[in-house]
Order: sequence, then C-alpha cells, then structure tokens
Amino acid sequence: MQLTMKSRQLEGGGHTAFRGFPALIGILILFFFFLLPIIRLALMSFTSAESLSVSAYSEVLQESVTWKTLWNTIYIVAGSTAISMFLGIAMAAVMAYTDVHGKSLMQLFIYLPFIIPSYITTLAWVQFFGSSGPLGGLPDWLIPDLYSPGGIIFVLGISHYPLVYLMTVQVFRRIPREAELAAFVSGASRLTCWRKVILPMALPGICSGGLLACLSNLDNFGVPAILGIPANIRVLSTYIYEQVIGYGPSAFSRAAVLSVLLGIVAIAATLIQVWFLRRSKVTETTVPDYEPRTQLKPFGRKLMQTVLWIFLLGTSLVPFLAMAAVSLVQAYGVDLTWQNLSLGNYRYILFEDEKVLRSLSNSLLLGFITAVICLLFGTLFAYYRSHKQGRLPKVMEAIITMPYALPGTVLALCIILMWMQPLPGWYPGVYGTPAILLIAYITRFFVLQFRGSYTAFSQLDARMEEAARTNGADFFARWRQIVLPLILPGVLSGALLVFLTSLTELTVSSMLWSSGAETVGVIIFSFEQAGYSTYSTAFSSLIVLAILIGGIAYLVMQRKWKQRGRSM
Repeated sequence: MQLTMKSRQLEGGGHTAFRGFPALIGILILFFFFLLPIIRLALMSFTSAESLSVSAYSEVLQESVTWKTLWNTIYIVAGSTAISMFLGIAMAAVMAYTDVHGKSLMQLFIYLPFIIPSYITTLAWVQFFGSSGPLGGLPDWLIPDLYSPGGIIFVLGISHYPLVYLMTVQVFRRIPREAELAAFVSGASRLTCWRKVILPMALPGICSGGLLACLSNLDNFGVPAILGIPANIRVLSTYIYEQVIGYGPSAFSRAAVLSVLLGIVAIAATLIQVWFLRRSKVTETTVPDYEPRTQLKPFGRKLMQTVLWIFLLGTSLVPFLAMAAVSLVQAYGVDLTWQNLSLGNYRYILFEDEKVLRSLSNSLLLGFITAVICLLFGTLFAYYRSHKQGRLPKVMEAIITMPYALPGTVLALCIILMWMQPLPGWYPGVYGTPAILLIAYITRFFVLQFRGSYTAFSQLDARMEEAARTNGADFFARWRQIVLPLILPGVLSGALLVFLTSLTELTVSSMLWSSGAETVGVIIFSFEQAGYSTYSTAFSSLIVLAILIGGIAYLVMQRKWKQRGRSM
C-alpha cells in the first residue's frame, strides 16, 4: 500500500510538473518576443564601440537640438491632451446627462476621427485649409497655419478626444442620482455640484481617458511627421525616425538614448495620472443610468443640437469631403471647378503605380496573418488568464502589454536591434523583409486581441461550462457547443481591431519597411512627402471608404448575430 501511495504521489508530482511545462514554455516565448527587445534597446543606449559607456547619453544631452525637441514634445503633447480632455469631457457630459436628440448618430461622428488613421485625418485637414479646398478663396490671415506647433496640437487634439469621451461617458452614467440630489438639497448650485460631486467621482474615467490621449499623442508619428518635418519642427518620435534612417556610425545608439527619453516622458505622464487618482476620493458607482438628468427647454435643446452638429460635421465629415474633392482635381493647387475634375488620380493609383497595389496587397496579407495569429494565441492566453489565478498570469499579461504601451518608434527600434541578431551567431535574415513587419505587428497588437477575448471570457458564466463538464462533455465539445458561440462576438471584435490597426499602421512601418515590402501607410506618407498630394488624397479616400464599408458590414453582422442569439 505504501508503494502504491508513493507511486501515486510520484505520478501526481509528474502530472503537476507536466501541467507547469506549457506555462514555462509560454513565459519563455513571451520573454523572447516581447521583453527581450526592450532590454536590448536599453543596453544599446549604454553601448559605444561594443563596450558599455554613457558617451551616447553625454553626446545627445549636450546638444541644444535635443532639449528643443524635448520641449516641443512636452509642449505639443500637453496642449493636444488638454484639447482632447476638454472636448471629450464636454461631449461625454452632454451625451450622458442632457436630452438632446439623435445621440446614436452623434456617437458615430464622435468616433470617426479616431477610427480613421491620424495621418489620413491630417491630410484631410491640410486639404480642407489648402488652396484647392473649400476655404481656398479666403485671405491668408483667416486660414490657420497647420504647419506649426499650434496646427499639430489642433490635429492631435481633434484626433484623440474620442478616447477621453469613451472612458468618461460611462463613468458619468454610473454616478448615482442620489449624490447629485443630496448636493442640490444642501443648497449647492449646478456648478458647485459638478465641481465637488460629479467631477471627483468621475476622476478615474477622466484620468484614464486623459492618459490614453496623452500616450496616443506622445506615440503619434503621422501628424508631427506630415506637419512638423516640412516646417523643421521636431518631436521625439520624428527625431528618432531621422536618426534611424540617417544610418550614421552612432545612429542606433543615439536613437536608443532618445527612445529612453521618450519612455521617461511616457512614464512621467503615467505617474501624474496615478497621483491624481490617489488624491481623489472615489466611491463605488451604480449600474449605468441612460435616462437624461437635465431637461433642456425646446430652444436650448435646438441650440445645443445645432452647435453639436456643426462641431461634429466640421471635425468629422467636412475635412474628409474636402480631401475627397481635392483627390478629383487634375493637379494640386488648381481651382475646384467642374472643368478641373478628373478620375485620373484614381486611375493612376489603381492601375498604373505598381507600388500602390503591392502596398495594398502587403498590408492586407500582413493584417490578415497578424489577425489570425493573434486570434488563435491571444484567445488561448485570455482563456488561461481567466481560469488561472496567481502572480504568473499577471506577469505574463504585463509582458504582452509593454510593447503596445511603448511609443511606436521606440518599439520599431527594439525590433530592429533584436532581429538583426536575436542570439549570438544567429542571423535569421528577417531584417529588410516583410517578416520583420509581421513580427512587429504581432508583438505590438497582440494585447488588443487579448483584451477583447479576455473581456468575452469574463462575461461568460463559469457554471455553464462546469455543468457541461458534469454531463460528460469533453474539452472540445464544451468549446464547440457552449464557449465558442458565446465568446465569438467579442473575439471577432478584437480580431477586426487588430486587422484594421495593422492594415493602416504607419509609425512602426515607417522604420521597418523595405523595397518590395511597402505598406499602405508608407505609400501615403511617401506620396505626401514627395509633394504628390493628389495621389496621397486619392489613396487615402479609398482607404477611408473601405474602412467605413467594413465597419458598416461588421455592425450589420453583429446585429444579426445578436438577433440569432436571442432567437436561440
């Protein structure tokens, strides 16, 4: 009997060790693909002539251009984040608390500047204020200069205010009515109620949205590249890009130092958010309340709706219509008249320039492969994370989050330093090929799929799977009949987000592309930098149209899926 018990203990121990083996393999893979590139970047910043040194820091920090670039970065990020927060909070308050009509349609226009890639949004604004745009006939002093720090701040702020809105509107709806009523009964005015009750309780959502907007503004490459490089206005993301494409003897070391500085700015922004949250006194909120809390008078409601629609159409639709109109003129700068309209730009884009078709093919293929790989492994990791407790799953989640939290130019440099020679003596030859773009996309966007799948698993009642297990259903039967039908909408949402983000990505691609491996974002950026604005606007208009059609098709499919679920 003792021998039998010992043998069972050995079998149990072996089984436990075997069960821990996949987790060990997973953590090693995550370390190699997600964490080691960041470590290699940090080491590169302290490397000079293949030895450890701080000479790169000393050289970069002694240059006046570095401090000017750092100041430009802080100034532009702070200004654009302030605009994003003001617009996001104001729109969230109106949509959550007032009884304006047409909120569902308004929300679509609120999200449009965020759904469309920021470099395409920038082109839309450039064409809107350009000589061929609808404001081309106005005096120059009435047309704002987008090729300036103020222009960059404006476009970034408009592009990312939906992030603040998204994180804030639900928090506003969860604030209990009783808290507001108690303030009013105590004699507080509406302004006092907002200052002492609503805003403090909504501070977590406001800070989260503000941090997302701040990091997005800090990470953004397209807007400061299109508007800043022609005007010699550098920020850290574009300065890193200039260092890498310069290919000097110390280019990578200097770029690594600048990347560390950019990371410090991102960490500082995160710490400021944490400081604000610790100072706030947040209480638990209730379920979302979608009923309006402020009944506007008929004239006030119409005035509010008019102002909202002017703002939404002016920031979400009109610039893109202006861009589409400019894409139809025969040459940039000519008047927008019927005689000057032509489909020649689209004919060139679709049938004459092989780089355009190749970039579209590359982006579609890379986006599809990235989405499929992230769909499979991101969903598996989300399943593991939702069923396992302890420190290891949290550490693994933190590791896969780090590449997405890093600015895109920093991650691109990490990928370059990692995959030129991943291990001593091993040269895989992926640098300068589409394979390195695929590795970068998977590394950067894996967490998007994980978040979507993890949210779907967290909404799944574990008792349903347990009941199927009790009735004798094996793992594959439980997944096929119970788990997969319930999580599929959330999982597909994550996959669609990964695909669209990979399809239109520019920041990472701008530093990793090579001849024959161009992407959509790279070609549009190259057209604009070379002065072929009619081609860049034509290509951008096609991408916007494709995104809108895809989004509408997905919404229709999602609605049908929900109706099917209700009928079942």
